[in-house]
Amino acid sequence: MAKGYWIYRADVTDAEQYKRYIDANAAAFRKHGGRFLVRGGEFENPEGGHRARNIVLEFPTYEAARECWHSPEYQEAAKLRAPVATADVVIVRGYEGPQP
Repeated sequence: MAKGYWIYRADVTDAEQYKRYIDANAAAFRKHGGRFLVRGGEFENPEGGHRARNIVLEFPTYEAARECWHSPEYQEAAKLRAPVATADVVIVRGYEGPQP
């Protein structure tokens, strides 16, 4: 079964308030098996638009990734993020086909 991923990019306007969101989202990520593959850090943006913060979360399944987003725990955390960050979030099913 394919894993699921969140690809999350954000611009944060209030780092202190954003920390409250980070603390609050941990329960939802734990509950649904989320694990950080990328969490901020140095990056290069050779093409297209960008945001200051980039995150990739891996979940055991695509369904778990979707369930996490829609969970009451995450939606409560998201309320803390909304006033202090502009974000793009994509939930995507992992690829299990042939490789080059």
